[in-house]
Amino acid sequence: MKKLITKVLRKKSAPVPPSRITNETVAEHRERILAGGRRFKYPVQYARHRLVINAIIISIAALIVMIAVGWWQLYSAQNTGTFMYRVTKVLPVPVASVDGYPVLYRDYLMKYRSSAYYLEKKEQVSLKSDDGKRQLDYIKQQAMQDSVADAYAQKLAGGLKLTVTDQELESFLTLQRQSPDGEVSQQTYDAVVLDYYNWTPDEYRYATKNKLLRQKVAYAIDKDASTLSSSLLTQAKASGSDFKAIVAAAKPVGGSKATYGASGWVPRSNQDGGLALAAAKLQKGDVSDVIKSTTGDGYYIVRLLDSNDSQVSYEYIQIPLTKFTNDLASITKAGKVKHYISIP
Repeated sequence: MKKLITKVLRKKSAPVPPSRITNETVAEHRERILAGGRRFKYPVQYARHRLVINAIIISIAALIVMIAVGWWQLYSAQNTGTFMYRVTKVLPVPVASVDGYPVLYRDYLMKYRSSAYYLEKKEQVSLKSDDGKRQLDYIKQQAMQDSVADAYAQKLAGGLKLTVTDQELESFLTLQRQSPDGEVSQQTYDAVVLDYYNWTPDEYRYATKNKLLRQKVAYAIDKDASTLSSSLLTQAKASGSDFKAIVAAAKPVGGSKATYGASGWVPRSNQDGGLALAAAKLQKGDVSDVIKSTTGDGYYIVRLLDSNDSQVSYEYIQIPLTKFTNDLASITKAGKVKHYISIP
């Protein structure tokens, strides 16, 4: 009986861990250490799971708040500050749409901020005064109309497969740097643009490229102006032709009607859409071919009246472009131009 009691008590008592780790007890020691660590395994996994869920919830909530604040700043408060302008340069959010095509907020802000900068810095108009606020309202209208026209041109250009190449852009920018004293350096020209319009070189190139694309589209779709210019060129090339008489007798074609004008003495590098440069290549009394003005205001036929080493004098027949403007006006009247902000 005594032996049985001793045996039972020995089974109930916990085994005493070995005081030393030997080759025979290393497995037992390792298992004892691992068993102690298993108590913390599942609680840590559970905490990590909750941490990930909480992080996702916070991120989504923060994103929603940022979107809500950004929407309010752009479309309700109409914040035109530098930070929001940079946001619109990264995110292509629309400010309007024309015939279903988006008008980018960045384009509107770029034009508006440039005009407001010129008004304040160069015209010395206080933007907080009543007169300044009225002029800002007008600037908003102009910036929106210009941005809508650019977007409409981009829409049409996609269907017509028209683009402005880098070479065309560089040629136009080089022409813009010409002056009576020679070509202005790129650095100087960039400094002038920044001082007057607060545009970086990249912004100026972007705005100029949009302008050239709009001109391309306007020339491509205006068949009436093209037909009239070809007809008038034949008459202008005739010996002894009188430009004034030709214009007086010319009948309008569609919405295009010719007009007459004379330049007077102007520099050979005059910024007049390329007319002075074309005239300078002629002999006295000669008539040019049809010229597409780089200002986008239509076709021209030029006759050189006189010239010297630095100046030219010419007369011209202008055939304006009207279809692009008329089509955009029709779309606007039909309610296909939608503004997402209030414009005075």
